Amino acid sequence: MIQSNIPRSGVAIAAMLCGVLLAVSQAPPARGATIAAHVRSPAGAAIADAVIYALPAASLPLPKPTLKIPIEQIDREFVPYVSAVQTGTTMVFPNRDPIRHHVYSFSRAKTFEIKLYSGNAPSEILFDQPGVVTLGCNIHDWMIAYVQVVDTPYFAKTDAQGGAQLVNVPPGKYELKVWHPTQKGGGEPQAVVVGQAGVAASFVLDVAPRKRRYKPPLDKMHY
Repeated sequence: MIQSNIPRSGVAIAAMLCGVLLAVSQAPPARGATIAAHVRSPAGAAIADAVIYALPAASLPLPKPTLKIPIEQIDREFVPYVSAVQTGTTMVFPNRDPIRHHVYSFSRAKTFEIKLYSGNAPSEILFDQPGVVTLGCNIHDWMIAYVQVVDTPYFAKTDAQGGAQLVNVPPGKYELKVWHPTQKGGGEPQAVVVGQAGVAASFVLDVAPRKRRYKPPLDKMHY
């Protein structure tokens, strides 16, 4: 039998410290606060599909994107119509239609082309520069979608009630911005200070109605 030279009181203290360290190691990581944002028109109507994003005022270690984000082609439309992703995100473009699509963008933030395909796209696209990327289909000119690429992981898109929640935002100072694909004015950036309890913000944004081009019946399509 091995005799310990540690006094009983020392053994008890060591055991207690081990328990504390184990509890700390198993505890969930600290979570940030929430920025609750709301976007409305000058007349007070809720604005959906607006992207809200928070840019840190100071240099912070930001988590890198790890998930591949899809934009699907369903019923000859891009779904979703508006997406927001962090710079460095890889996006995929699965085609769920019984016809082929040809996805492209001529935008400065990302220029690419995926030629006619069905099912899973033959290539994935890395969105490595911030900015607005407009998507189209070279065969079906009514198909359009937008991707707002932002240099922050703290972003959200407004729902039908004009609300959005940016979650897990660390305390600190941020510049809060809003963007919508048909915006005409308003939506000036706001400086916010995020504390442990979070913060609320609201924007007034003047947007034009979404214009939809004519989409012929499916039985008239050839691809």
